[in-house]
Amino acid sequence: MDQAKQARNRIRPAAVATLVGAFVAAGLLAAAALVGGTVEGLDAAASSILRQPGWSSAPSTRGEPVSGPAKRRGQVAPGGSAADRAVGSDDGALPDRATVFDVGYPGIGNLDPALLSALQTAAQDSGAAFYVSSGWRSAAYQEQLLEQAIATYGSTAEAAKWVAPADKSSHVTGSAVDLSDPQTQSWLAQHGAAYGLCLVYENEPWHFELRPDAPRQGCPPMYADAAHDPRMK
Repeated sequence: MDQAKQARNRIRPAAVATLVGAFVAAGLLAAAALVGGTVEGLDAAASSILRQPGWSSAPSTRGEPVSGPAKRRGQVAPGGSAADRAVGSDDGALPDRATVFDVGYPGIGNLDPALLSALQTAAQDSGAAFYVSSGWRSAAYQEQLLEQAIATYGSTAEAAKWVAPADKSSHVTGSAVDLSDPQTQSWLAQHGAAYGLCLVYENEPWHFELRPDAPRQGCPPMYADAAHDPRMK
């Protein structure tokens, strides 16, 4: 065997490292692809694994390994709770800087039409971007937020001041919107009644609901928090 052929048949350390790493990440037992330990066999095996569905040499952009199974929307592990459920756009989750005009997102498009119209008119008149942190939510999303609030505040009673159960939430019915920008919140607190847009809870300066009589009568008094709202009883 000439020296050139011997060189081609030596196993390159870098190729071994690439292949072993691919075996571990993808869980594939492709030892048969080594073709007697030749360079060509190693390169072919590594390339084959990197082409397998679900495997990528690039880092994940979602914070999860690309090779791992994606958690489907609505999936809860056995013995899990709503807090473990992956929520997405279809549940009402919104990206940063979504506005009241981004109706392609269910969290905005599923708002009550009268509320959405009032928000869009107010946004146009104010000249400000009405950024929405939360609008319509699915019942499952609302229950997840409630469980997270209970974990954060330590009790159901304390959590009730901030998050309503799904069957009583105005977010689930599309009747409420949370606006993220403090300047927008301040503007609506002063001018929102003209559009029927009112603050509801003293502890939530971001939460607005439609009150059709407000243009004539002004906004009704606010509740201290959601736990004092008679609709929650």
